Amino acid sequence: KLGEYVILEFDALNGDEADYYYKIEHYNYDWTPSVLMKSEFLNGFDNQRIRNYENSYNTYQIYSHYKLTIPNQFTKKLKVSGNYMLFIYNNDDELVFSRKFMIYEEKANVGVSIKRTRNIEFIEQKQRVDIVIAPINMQFNNPMQTVKTLIVQNNNLNTAISNLKPLYTIGNQLIYKYDNETSFWGGNEYFYFENKDVRAANTGIQFIDLQDLYHNYLFTNVERINKPYTYNPDINGNYVITNIDADDPSIESDYVWIHFSLVGNDYLKDKNVHIYGNFNNYVIDESTRMDFDETKNIFTNALLLKQGFYNYKYIVVNNDNTFDEGAISGNFYQTENNYKVIVYYRDLGARYDKIIGIGEGSSVNISN
Repeated sequence: KLGEYVILEFDALNGDEADYYYKIEHYNYDWTPSVLMKSEFLNGFDNQRIRNYENSYNTYQIYSHYKLTIPNQFTKKLKVSGNYMLFIYNNDDELVFSRKFMIYEEKANVGVSIKRTRNIEFIEQKQRVDIVIAPINMQFNNPMQTVKTLIVQNNNLNTAISNLKPLYTIGNQLIYKYDNETSFWGGNEYFYFENKDVRAANTGIQFIDLQDLYHNYLFTNVERINKPYTYNPDINGNYVITNIDADDPSIESDYVWIHFSLVGNDYLKDKNVHIYGNFNNYVIDESTRMDFDETKNIFTNALLLKQGFYNYKYIVVNNDNTFDEGAISGNFYQTENNYKVIVYYRDLGARYDKIIGIGEGSSVNISN
């Protein structure tokens, strides 16, 4: 929310106490750079060194843990709402990584309700999002042009639906009651594992092994596309860093090689199967790709992850780089998903897109 803190934490897996610098940029609703000068959205300076860091304690993997809080003594205030990106650079001014975040104001109430799709073909597999937007102490000018919405399922921007126009208005309320345009595949509950005690087999972990670092081998998963839906509480693809033996998990949690495995079948053998979840911001790259072992008929891969509780699923990536998230886990309308609706507004003559409201809904109480 505008005026609240933005906090970024990350680890550099070397323990060199290297210097990192941050820059902040403002963006339009479609993530094209906005025309605002830095002084128009930022009070103070960016391109500052991140001064708050600590080294890991009592871990096999040495790392330095960095924490950036905005506002701080140099970056005094973010003045406007909207889309932002935070860029982290090293000493040689090379970009290490970037992260998106959004700042919102409360200038509109956003009602969100989750329904089953009306499309008979997908009635067992899809969920649709109904939205009502009501401004607070303001009037929408020409809302068909000035109001834009973004619907995000489980904090995953890869599958977000954007650029919807209001279907109709009642008084000053904007009503979105589309069928196909606001429908998402239901997906399935995520698999999960927990390794907050790194020396013992926890939930989802079959056995452990200590080499230079700990290795945790997960139980082999099976595809669920042809199995009935079963309720299995998850945290919608998210993850939590935690350590049962630590006072401060951010510097006392160790890094562990997590070994994933999935039973193969004739349909999957020639496919690109990837591990998917918020642990890497839903990125698909070479590190998440699974290798097929023909002798054992399983897909395998290992990722280096910090101790905690993790949700993950397996997806198929097609040759044209489109995803099929339900190819392995299936799609079920009963799945409990989290939806956020972000409302952008650019008044006539304005130079940037404000975020004037945010609404949240869960499909746990899905209705027809």
